[in-house]
Amino acid sequence: MHKTCPTIKRLALSLTLAACLAPLGQAHAKDVQSLIVAGGCFWCVESDFESVPGVIEAVSGYTGGHTQNPTYRDVTGGNTGHYEAVRISYDADVVSYDKLIHLFFRSIDPLDAGGQFCDRGSSYRTAIFVDTAKQRAVAQAALDAAQKQLGKPIVTPILDAKPFTVAEDYHQDYYKGSGWVFTRGGPKSQVDAYKFYREGCGRDARVRQLWGTDAPFVHQ
Repeated sequence: MHKTCPTIKRLALSLTLAACLAPLGQAHAKDVQSLIVAGGCFWCVESDFESVPGVIEAVSGYTGGHTQNPTYRDVTGGNTGHYEAVRISYDADVVSYDKLIHLFFRSIDPLDAGGQFCDRGSSYRTAIFVDTAKQRAVAQAALDAAQKQLGKPIVTPILDAKPFTVAEDYHQDYYKGSGWVFTRGGPKSQVDAYKFYREGCGRDARVRQLWGTDAPFVHQ
């Protein structure tokens, strides 16, 4: 009787284990796409969208400006034209671009042209950045629907995509960081500091006021 070589058995077992242990995002993401939006504080946008099924990751960064490789200090200084933005990578087999744009409008105050919530200035403006005519059409339809729902003019622009610069490491996944931060409320863990900021800035209160039960990410 033919006997399988032990080396082949071990190889087959290794390959099986590797497949089983592969990160879920890599194992199941078959149509990975991305979109870039600006919704005020990028910590909050990142936190919101990483909770959406089908979203693989959200990366904080800067886009829409006229200088190369801007830093946080450059952008918040207001002279670069950049927005605080988030690049959202998602599995289009699980969640659609249309759905994500729908959620985006209901996670911001699209009536405010001067910033978002307590964060004022050009870097905190809202925007949707598009790469294709199809994306622009979908975004425009979502904007029209949101405007009809609110009954007021929406000021969030739909802009052609520009280069995206990834923000400094300390901004990435800030909402779940393990460090300690000194705040106006005293020293806090980074997780608590993020919650303190979000509540103090009035983000959820204003979103709830605008969108009511349609607000998808309001933290109770």
